[in-house]
Amino acid sequence: MATNENKVKFGLTNVHYAKILSWSEDGQTPTYGTPVRIPGAVNLSLDANGENENFYADNTVYYVTGSNSGYEGDLEIALIPQIFAVDILGEKLDNKGVLVEQSNVEPAEFALFWEFDGDKTHTRHVSYRCSTTRPAMNGQTTEDTKTPQTDTLSLKAVPLPNGLVKAKTVPSTDSTVYDEWYDAVYMPDFSTNP
Repeated sequence: MATNENKVKFGLTNVHYAKILSWSEDGQTPTYGTPVRIPGAVNLSLDANGENENFYADNTVYYVTGSNSGYEGDLEIALIPQIFAVDILGEKLDNKGVLVEQSNVEPAEFALFWEFDGDKTHTRHVSYRCSTTRPAMNGQTTEDTKTPQTDTLSLKAVPLPNGLVKAKTVPSTDSTVYDEWYDAVYMPDFSTNP
């Protein structure tokens, strides 16, 4: 029986962000802006946050509970785009076209999209509530060869108040949902599936 499931993954592409513009009155549901592509994706590394805890009874581990606090890690890109610096990092263009960083600005939260290539299909992901800090600045002199320097964003991806952390496509994903993945932030529909 043939399957469309990937055996391996490789490659990172199609990194996008969608800024959280506002929250519902009860603070449970975000409204997102239109996804914007971040070109030049080099590396994405996200470690799971959360712990398992043992409950002991009858002189043994009676029950194990786990928590899912999202993910934490780094996104390495060729260069932070100006639109990301303005939308998410809160930098501002002045009247002379100079990009200015100010100390009293909080970075905005956003959804992060990305895609891993596979041997059969590309798997598309979205994390629903991400934040980042200002990136470090670095550079070095050019020697015999020109090696591009990259920018790295430290990311936290935490659950939404309703518990959603992330979503990804699988071989059974509806083709319209797959094709329109980067048009808007996908929100799950559990009306027919448990």
